[in-house]
Parts: sequence; structure tokens; C-alpha cells
Amino acid sequence: MSSRGIETREKLVATALRLFRDEGFAATTMRKIATEAEVSLGNAYYYFASKDELVHELYLVIQRDHRERALPLLRQGGSLAENLAIVLHTGLDVMGPYHGFGGAFLHVALPTASPSSPFSAESSDARSMAVELMREALAASKQKTPASLETQLPTLLWLSYLGVTLHWVTDSSPGQTRTRSLVDGLVPIIAKALTLARLPVARGLVGDVAALMTKVVSPERNTKS
Repeated sequence: MSSRGIETREKLVATALRLFRDEGFAATTMRKIATEAEVSLGNAYYYFASKDELVHELYLVIQRDHRERALPLLRQGGSLAENLAIVLHTGLDVMGPYHGFGGAFLHVALPTASPSSPFSAESSDARSMAVELMREALAASKQKTPASLETQLPTLLWLSYLGVTLHWVTDSSPGQTRTRSLVDGLVPIIAKALTLARLPVARGLVGDVAALMTKVVSPERNTKS
């Protein structure tokens, strides 16, 4: 793609995300995006077949912003609960301006065949960034990861974050305070569960969880979805 093409594409993405944030998903049309970006409608469709494809771009932008905000705040040698809370709360901070069309986002992203699904092949870059952020939070923390979960744990934490995101989408409390409370209650439970997972009595259960995570996020499954 030429430098002019890259510039046009980035302008369309920035315009679409601003309109999604300020006017909502339903009120934002491809024609409006093109007009605001000062691009012909045909040219806009050349880069994006529909506004649904721009939701995928939002996912990427959110992951990049989340990483940039969270990484400098992680405490080397801090507790896992503390660092995980940082990651989850900064994620909510980044998503905050888009809460108004969270339901529309789910409508686009939930179908397994959707390129915007967190589990789709098209979302692999954004998914990798999100999982890697969890891995770095674990690495910064003093709590040791059970050996049998070392590979799968960042993905498991990311799945937990998706659950928090789902709650956030449906949270009508002012500033989504209920979701903030959920995060504050969830992170110490996760930290305690990982401590227990290091005990011999829990090794069988930990192995089952690890096998399940491998199955859920396997490349074969992502390709089929």
C-alpha cells in the first residue's frame, strides 16, 4: 500500500472511531465516515467493506492503548493482585469512552464467524497483544506461576478479562462502578487460586484447566471459527 493509501486508511479509522465514540455505532454510517474524513464513499468502501470491519480496527486501537497505559504502571516485584488490578483497571479506562456502543460491539464481535471476534484469525494480532500484556504482568509480579500453568496462564487471565469486559458492557451504574468493584474483588481471588494451585492436592485440577485452555484457544479452533 502506498504512503497515501496508508494515510487515507488511517484517516478513515480515526474518523470512524471518533464518530463511534461521540455519536454512537447505530448513527454512524459509512457515508458519514467518508464525508467527515473528506474521502469519497467509493474510496472508503475500497478500504473497508462495512463499518463492522472498523469495529475490528477499534479492537486493535484499544489493545495498543491498553498496553501503552498499563506497562509503565506495573510494579516489579509487586503482588500479582496489584499488577493484575492495574491491567484490568487500565483496560476499563481505555474502553470507557466507547461504553455507549458496547452492546453494538458485542453484536458485531460475538458471532464466531465475525472477523471482529476476539477468537478469530483476523484478531490474532490484538489477541496476542492482550495475552502478552498478561504475561508481562505475571513476570513483574513476585508470585510464582505454577509450572503446569506457565504457558496457558496468560491466556486464562485474558479470558477472565473478557468476562470482565462482558460485565462492563452491560453495566449501567455511573462510571461502571459495579465493574470496578468486580475487578477489585476478582484479582485477590485469582491470586489466592494460583497459590493453591501450587499445592500437590490441586495438581490434577490445574492440569485439567491447562488442557482446557489449550483446547479453547488452539490455532485449529481459531481457524474454524
